[in-house]
Amino acid sequence: MTKIVIVGGVAGGASAAARARRLSENAEIIMFERGPFVSFANCGLPYHIGGEITDRSKLLLQTPASFRARFNVDVRVMSEVISIDRTNKSVTVTNLKDGSDYTEHYDYLLLSPGAAPFVPSIPGINNPLTHSLRNIPDMDKILQTLQVNNVEHATVVGGGFIGLEMMEAFTHLGIKTTLLELADQVMSPVDREMAGFVHSEIQAKGVDLRLGTALTAVEYVTDNYIATEEAGETIAHQHINGHLQLLLSNNQTLNTDMLIMAIGVRPETSLAEQAGLKLGTRGGIFTTPTMQTSDPFIYAVGDAVEQSDFVTGKASLVPLAGPANRQGRMAADNMLGGSASYQGTQGTAICKVFDLAVASTGKNERQLQQEAMQYEKVYVHSASHASYYPGAEIVSLKLLFSLTDGSILGAQAVGKDGVDKRIDVIAVAQRAGMTIEQLQHLELTYAPPYGSAKDVVNQAAFVANNILSGLTQPIHFHQLDELNNDQLLLDVRSPGELERVGFIDGSINIPVDQLRQRMAELPKDKEIIVICQVGLRGHVAQRQLVNRGYRARNLIGGYKTYAAATQ
Repeated sequence: MTKIVIVGGVAGGASAAARARRLSENAEIIMFERGPFVSFANCGLPYHIGGEITDRSKLLLQTPASFRARFNVDVRVMSEVISIDRTNKSVTVTNLKDGSDYTEHYDYLLLSPGAAPFVPSIPGINNPLTHSLRNIPDMDKILQTLQVNNVEHATVVGGGFIGLEMMEAFTHLGIKTTLLELADQVMSPVDREMAGFVHSEIQAKGVDLRLGTALTAVEYVTDNYIATEEAGETIAHQHINGHLQLLLSNNQTLNTDMLIMAIGVRPETSLAEQAGLKLGTRGGIFTTPTMQTSDPFIYAVGDAVEQSDFVTGKASLVPLAGPANRQGRMAADNMLGGSASYQGTQGTAICKVFDLAVASTGKNERQLQQEAMQYEKVYVHSASHASYYPGAEIVSLKLLFSLTDGSILGAQAVGKDGVDKRIDVIAVAQRAGMTIEQLQHLELTYAPPYGSAKDVVNQAAFVANNILSGLTQPIHFHQLDELNNDQLLLDVRSPGELERVGFIDGSINIPVDQLRQRMAELPKDKEIIVICQVGLRGHVAQRQLVNRGYRARNLIGGYKTYAAATQ
């Protein structure tokens, strides 16, 4: 009988336990979790804080009792594995309820410790009003602070997934919120110009967004009872625990009633390090594609392990629930005699930011530049379904692809509707090894309430193939700063659009429908840089010019992309 010991009862660990039992009724399976809960929906925690998920019990997917009843797994909560004896194939466990230690032997050990919030050493950061969010006890502490304190203002540090979700939660509760982000953008998986749409949404909802700003010190100020005299009587008002005074990197100060630290996570590797297991180049636990560590009897999955990047093949740290669950399933297969291999991580992810969704898959532009990979990019801004059917919203999509073989390198999308569908389609196409040429042939569902005859994905592939074939000579928003006297900006939108939406200084205006009749107004000794709102009319105008002997390039993504990137 095989004995499997699992360290960590969330995501990867819970998935491995359930899969192992489905594969073998005879295996002995013990799962240790140092917290009081297992198999909980940690991605749902901010939404319970904000009130969207009203029933707290909905976050508890399984309990120790339900795991025992359905899967016959011995789940031991409040039990921390403190050391591994690889020679004797055993672990030492501390019962956190009574402090006692004991030993448990294993045939196979699975490590799924996850990743912990990274909280830097900032003076004053350890105080009762500063929180991070990883698990249900963290959530309960935040809810308790909201209940006990008169929280009128909250500050969130970090513009990643948790930071953005907590920012939204506080705003939904009617709490004025400041979001601090050291970088020049939120949501680092997408590039700066795509994040620009998110910045606009955040500010439109009344959040005090401060980019390029770090937290440098915290002072905890305890408030006293406030006493007033009414009709000769002294009345003590409700005591408020206190507030925080934050010192920022720009030397400004900010008063706040609650602070959430959400600047990132680090893999929990201490147990693996103590056991002498190999760590990878990125600081996570090293595993083979079979999720086996440097010890053949120990497997590891989830946020603590390094994963092979799907595009580059290099080691990466991607703390996402989907990969963790799949890895747990595969590890269970292999501990029980299988040979499943993990096929790499694309980093496909999505985040809700008020009325917007922002999603990505594969590599972003910054990462491709760091890898010195040759690439090209296109932007399209198109309706989520037929524009004449009510409710259509704009999907802004960025597609990155290889100039050498047309392979899909990554994609990003922002919008109010249909963002998940488009990124999921491209993620599948990328994993299937499809090229840009093949992407344009995808046959996707169409009816006016659901899509368009030319879907956003198809349109992005059309633009990309036009570039690869030489039909379109592109120029991008960041290249407009490098124009010289031999180039001329031509805006082919209507004059009303320019007044309503804005324009680039120095451009001349000839609407596209007048271009054939007025083309003689343009000099043939200059390269014409064509601008429209999203790039479509610009392509039409650019082709007219080229067919008449002009040199012309089209601003990919049009003024909409330029405005998002330069706001």
